[in-house]
Amino acid sequence: MLQVRESWLRKKATARAVPCTFIGKHLRFSEQDIDAIIAAGAKQPVVRRRRR
Repeated sequence: MLQVRESWLRKKATARAVPCTFIGKHLRFSEQDIDAIIAAGAKQPVVRRRRR
């Protein structure tokens, strides 16, 4: 769904750089967590003006 490596996601979650929930040593992501991660990674398209 996120199209990132599991190791990348685990590193970011451990560093608290992405929203997540730790249940003991288990890592869990709610639907809202996934939506927030996707929104944070979204980039706006670059609009270039034509030169005259």
